[in-house]
Amino acid sequence: MDVKDFYYDLPQELIAQDPLEDRSSSRLMVLNKTTGAIQNKIFSDIIDYLNPGDCLVLNNTKVIPARLFGVKEETGAHVEVLLLKRKENDCWECLVRPGKKLRPGAKVIFGDGLLKGEITDVLDEGNREIHFIYDGIFEEILDQLGQMPLPPYITHELKDKNRYQTVYAKYDGSAAAPTAGLHFTKELLQKVKDKGVQIAEVTLHVGLGTFRPVKVENVLDHHMHSEYYQITQEAADLINQTKANGKRVISVGTTSTRTLESAADENGLVKAQSGWTQIFIYPGYQFKVIDCLITNFHLPESTLVMLVSALAGREHVLAAYEKAVEERYRFFSFGDAMFITDNEKINL
Repeated sequence: MDVKDFYYDLPQELIAQDPLEDRSSSRLMVLNKTTGAIQNKIFSDIIDYLNPGDCLVLNNTKVIPARLFGVKEETGAHVEVLLLKRKENDCWECLVRPGKKLRPGAKVIFGDGLLKGEITDVLDEGNREIHFIYDGIFEEILDQLGQMPLPPYITHELKDKNRYQTVYAKYDGSAAAPTAGLHFTKELLQKVKDKGVQIAEVTLHVGLGTFRPVKVENVLDHHMHSEYYQITQEAADLINQTKANGKRVISVGTTSTRTLESAADENGLVKAQSGWTQIFIYPGYQFKVIDCLITNFHLPESTLVMLVSALAGREHVLAAYEKAVEERYRFFSFGDAMFITDNEKINL
């Protein structure tokens, strides 16, 4: 399977640089995964495609302001640090710039000494382990000093940090937002509940590996990044009951999808558990849990395009993306949404 099979041509001006004022007013492309039929809607219309008894699965992770700017203690040189994974004893795996000059033993000062860090190890792919020293509560200091780690394709400054959070974000830990969920408002979620749709919450802390390009020609040679996930007994029971009742499990985002598919056994039974997943979903994968998917439009040749192609078929997905370009949809994190649904009739 060649990575070039997942390429599509995207004009730069279609990459959304700012979130819309009203989260639910983004556009929604509805794609029938069986026939490839397409409808163009507004995201708030998603309510019309959800049925009583369905289960909507949300990823309740919260993005931390993980981008820090400091200076090297010895030279005063400017340093950028991006927190990736929390380890033990105030140690974090980080992405640093410039990396070559930050060797073990080097010290970095943030916020005039409010936070200090020492490089303790050089890890795989050039990442660094940093031990942080501070007085007080780390999360409060991070909230004061840190910036939201926006993806590299977003060049505009984010005026409101909350716009890179879902309205249901709860648990700190992500270096990137589960962006499919950005379209939901509290009011829309209430309408979903009022219609009799169940809502289950899972947690997967999104790493920056989600933006890392596939650098190998053969898709099967790609090394997938690992991310921490957790599913409670309550969520597992709700999802399993939905399946037992013959209703649909609708995943909000590729992160919720990866969480559910990682936690399911060969019979599709979801188990309450936590751990690290490196699941790589590409065409040929047999989904065990999810039936439908709400997602954004993803980067060409990315693992996320491969995941949605596994669900709806590569030809259908690429045809839909071509149509989205033609219709001037907005792409990526702050862009428009797609609902990949089952074979219910779509009237064109």
